[in-house]
Amino acid sequence: MNHSNNPFPYIEESEVLVEDLIDIESNDLIVYNDEFNTFDHVIKILMKVCKHTSEQAEQCAITIHYRGKCAVKKGSITELKPMCEAILDAGIQAEIV
Repeated sequence: MNHSNNPFPYIEESEVLVEDLIDIESNDLIVYNDEFNTFDHVIKILMKVCKHTSEQAEQCAITIHYRGKCAVKKGSITELKPMCEAILDAGIQAEIV
């Protein structure tokens, strides 16, 4: 790159794929309330899958119970997809939005 033609000599040009930009977007992993799973089960899964502390997982479980849902994790779709699948495999309703 010829810096003499660049009006901003300290800014480098780079190419970014649209797919990479989409993946950077912050998404939410939402967990929904149901009448089947216990608080203990939801807490255990959130700790295992999302790496929450027991306090974080308990707060999320309370929010899920009383509000019907809770955003338990933020991140890229690539990061959240395996977590969502693991939560679903544990019998808990979840989705990425």
